[in-house]
Amino acid sequence: MELGYNKKLIFEDGSEYYGYAFGDEGEKICEIVFNTSPVGYQEIVSDPSYTYQAVVMAYPLIGNYGIAADDFETETPTIGALIVRDYNDLPSNFRSMMTLSQVMKKYFIPGITGVDTRKLVRTIRDKGSRPVLITAADTPKEKGMELLKNYTAPRDAVSRVSTREKRYYICENAKYNVVAVDCGMKGNIPKSLVKRGCNVTAVPWNITADEVEKMNPDGIFLSNGPGDPTDVQPVIDLVRSLKGKYPIFGICLGHQVLSLAYGAKTYKLKFGHRGGNHPVKNLADGKIEITSQNHSYAVDSQSLKDTPLQVTHVNILDGTVEGVECAADMAFSVQYHPESCPGPQDSSYLFDKFIAIMEAQKNA
Repeated sequence: MELGYNKKLIFEDGSEYYGYAFGDEGEKICEIVFNTSPVGYQEIVSDPSYTYQAVVMAYPLIGNYGIAADDFETETPTIGALIVRDYNDLPSNFRSMMTLSQVMKKYFIPGITGVDTRKLVRTIRDKGSRPVLITAADTPKEKGMELLKNYTAPRDAVSRVSTREKRYYICENAKYNVVAVDCGMKGNIPKSLVKRGCNVTAVPWNITADEVEKMNPDGIFLSNGPGDPTDVQPVIDLVRSLKGKYPIFGICLGHQVLSLAYGAKTYKLKFGHRGGNHPVKNLADGKIEITSQNHSYAVDSQSLKDTPLQVTHVNILDGTVEGVECAADMAFSVQYHPESCPGPQDSSYLFDKFIAIMEAQKNA
């Protein structure tokens, strides 16, 4: 150990990466993933979809514009840890109210800086996402490897981050009432719906179909969220009960859940898609959208052949399914984030599509 390192990463194969601590200084085991976004570290740290995950930032300089009060995606961040090349604790930004490290300390999120993130990202691409121990630099490697060997990944991510009770986002002169099933919903999603004339009611992930129907919604939104989509059976059952009765729009985990409800299957990607620069082809018009993504799981394209869902979007890089639709049931979904902020705006039309379907249904 050199250069006064006080923090390190340990993998089950015995490989180690040394660095310096920032944020919370506790020890933690997380699934390691990487994100290629050059901006938006505050939104990444506060995105509930990163629950139990240690995120490696491929862009080297992190922390330089601080933390702004209005830019959180959730009130209580649940990201596992943050791993960066060069952390800046002296931000320059008139909107900054505190440093990234201060926020991470507040929410018990460990960070490590000084790591060779280029090498680390390459190993994740080669070996896949896997558990990593974030610990003190003097922790014996053998002890860390033993902890990792006995580690079992939690399966309660969605129940941890979903709202416990109804939350309301009110629009002046609202035309539509949307029920948003909160599996870990990012804050910019209800904002995107409100500015298009919707009152939004966020509801717990395990709400029943009867409870939703009593709310008499014009449409149902299925949110993003963390973990394996097969862990949220109540949401899958909800969609099975309500599909065809109301317009349904799903994003990210919501896309996977919608597909599962129609009989498709999902699988875990080797290292997932995370970042604001993923090209996606819209099969309807051939246009390429630059999208923001954050997911570990994908919909199996072969399994869609036995369902009424049609593929609407595909990933240019690896051919994975990025969007599906059942027009007869007024249901559609995308794997990426049209509400991304900051991020590409190519896909914001999808919210307008949801509005148009609700309007057509009201006038039917």
